[in-house]
Amino acid sequence: MRFFSDNAAAACPEVMQSLADANSLDTAYDGDRWSKRLDAAFSELFGTEVAALWVATGTAANSLALAALCPPFGSIVCHRDAHIQNDECGAPEFYTHGAKLLLGEGEGAKLDTDTVSALLATVRSDVHQTQPAALSITNATEYGLVYSPQEVSALGALCRERKLGFHMDGARFANAVVSLDCSPADLTWKAGVDALSFGFAKNGGMSAEALIFFRPELRDATLYRRKRAGHLLSKGRFLAAQILAMLEGDVWLRNARAANAAAATLAEAAGDRLVLPVEANEIFLKVSPDEAAALRAQGFDFYDWGPGEARLVTSWDSDPAAVATLAAAIARL
Repeated sequence: MRFFSDNAAAACPEVMQSLADANSLDTAYDGDRWSKRLDAAFSELFGTEVAALWVATGTAANSLALAALCPPFGSIVCHRDAHIQNDECGAPEFYTHGAKLLLGEGEGAKLDTDTVSALLATVRSDVHQTQPAALSITNATEYGLVYSPQEVSALGALCRERKLGFHMDGARFANAVVSLDCSPADLTWKAGVDALSFGFAKNGGMSAEALIFFRPELRDATLYRRKRAGHLLSKGRFLAAQILAMLEGDVWLRNARAANAAAATLAEAAGDRLVLPVEANEIFLKVSPDEAAALRAQGFDFYDWGPGEARLVTSWDSDPAAVATLAAAIARL
C-alpha cells in the first residue's frame, strides 16, 4: 500500500490510449499534428493566447522557464524548501548558465510579499552583486499548501513593480486548482504569472509536462534552449498526445479531485497529528519512529520527513480500500 509519491502512480487509461493512437507515422520532433494543437488547447484552457511546449520532466520545465526569465548574472527568488533549490541538482543554475537562487522563508514553503521585499532589500544595485530578475513559487507547495489567486496576485503586483519575471512551478497545479475551485486563469496570468510549469506526470501522465508561456515571445529562444539541453525528443508526438488526452474531458481535474479526496480522508483520520493543513494531496504527520515502524509493518510505504514526521502522498489511482485501511491505522496510533 504505497503512499510514497504520486510520481510512482500508474498512467491513467486515457494516457495509455493516447500513446497507442499516436503510434503511427507522422512528422518528427514537434512538427506533428498533436504538438501543433498544444498552443490552441492551452490558449482555450487559460482564455488567453499562450505558447505551449512539451518537455519530458518537471526539472526541465522549471529550468527552461527560469532561463527565459533570468540572465546568467541575475538571481531568482524562491523558498528555501523549493524544488528548484533542493531537488533539481543545480539544474536551474545550469540552464541559466550561472544565475543564483535567493532563498526566503515561510511556513509550508510559501512566500509572501513582505518576505520577498525583504530579500530584495538585501541586494545592492551595483555591478558587484547579482540582480534579482525573477520570482519562482510552487503551487501546490512542497508542503502541500496552496497559494490563492489573491496571494498570487499580490506577488504578481510586486513582480511588476520590481520588474521581475514570475514563474510558477505547477508540478501539482491540478491539485491546487481543484482545492481552490478556481479557474486556471485566475491562478496564473490574471495574477501576473509569466511562465507555468504545468505538471502532468504526477497526475496520471507517463512522461510529459507542459511549459506554458503567458508571454508568447519567450518561446522562440526557449526552442533553442530545449534542443541544446537534449530535450527535443524525436517522437515528441507521444508527449503532446498524453497532454491533450488529459486536457480533453477535464481528465486532469478528475484525477486531481481523486487524489485530493483521498488526502482529505487521511487528514480527517490524522486529527491533531497534522503538521500543516492538508490543502492538496500531501499529508505531513507527527509520528514517532516506533509509530512509523508500526505503520510500515502493516504494509504502508511513505517518506520519513525530518525528525518525528512522515510524508504521505495520495494519487489519482490511490486504492480506496488502502486509503481506508491507512486512515484506520493512523487513527489507532
